Amino acid sequence: LDQPSIVARLSAGLCKSGCNLGDSSMVRLGKYFTIMLMIEHDGSKESLESTITSICAPLNLNAHLVELEDGTLHHCEPDVRISLFAEDRVGVVEDATTPLAQAGLNILHLESNIGEDGEAGTYYIHLEGTVLNGLDALYKALEKLEKEKGIKSHLIPINAQIT
Repeated sequence: LDQPSIVARLSAGLCKSGCNLGDSSMVRLGKYFTIMLMIEHDGSKESLESTITSICAPLNLNAHLVELEDGTLHHCEPDVRISLFAEDRVGVVEDATTPLAQAGLNILHLESNIGEDGEAGTYYIHLEGTVLNGLDALYKALEKLEKEKGIKSHLIPINAQIT
């Protein structure tokens, strides 16, 4: 469950144990707090697991450790930011993301939630990604989504090089 100081206590514990923190994604999902974190550690996988367990146990956090084969970071900057708004229903995320992928969008980050404070029924999807086939293909896919699925959208180009 989400609680104050999770990030501070986790990052402090890892740093004190000789870990170098890399890319991360942290988000509250309902009443839960979820963290994905890349960590550089000179010791063995077992010693890192022990360190993580000793930090996570007092915080009642579950941990899952995956060793990266190549050990490198593959940072990728998004070209666009898209916000989608639809009636909450089964399949809305698939309805939205499939045509965008077919139009050449590689999704790097996606967050979704149901409307807050009495806006129940509206489903929000916010995503960032890289563009493979230009903006026109994305705009056409978004127009089709609104006509056929009732999904409204707002696209913001964040890479001036993409046309």
